[in-house]
Amino acid sequence: MSGTHDPNEPNPTPPPHHEPPVTPPPASPPPHDTLGAGPGAADAGIPADQRQWAMFAHLSALAGALLTSAIGGIGCLIGPLIIWMVKKDTMAFVDDQGKEALNFNITVGIAFLALLLLSIFTLGIGLIIAVPLWIIIGLAWLVFTIIAGIKANEGVTYRYPFTLRLVK
Repeated sequence: MSGTHDPNEPNPTPPPHHEPPVTPPPASPPPHDTLGAGPGAADAGIPADQRQWAMFAHLSALAGALLTSAIGGIGCLIGPLIIWMVKKDTMAFVDDQGKEALNFNITVGIAFLALLLLSIFTLGIGLIIAVPLWIIIGLAWLVFTIIAGIKANEGVTYRYPFTLRLVK
């Protein structure tokens, strides 16, 4: 009777003992990612007060635009300009981000003015092009300004896209 086992007799060899699989210890959490910021990654060496003033430089454009919207939103230039002028000599990060906010708002102002002139010179026909572009540019301005404020508060050097670097 080799190789066969009678089911009525007890099994001479016990079933193999199965141990639960060993799980490796949990890995350490991944390092903090600044959302692919690349070379402008968060710098822990930037003091909190500089990061906060840089954020104010970006977000002051929002406040200025809201407060002066009845007269064309010129306040979006005044906020970043004041913060940059006051803090540029004492805070290097605020100097950089204040110039960036100012340049972006000047660029957007030039685009809005060009669309206004297009509308005037075409006796209103240019509004067919100007109004949709004003909406698109306005929404992009809002989104980029908020992103820049958040990045500045994280200590990330933010660069707006499509910006003329007029203030050096």
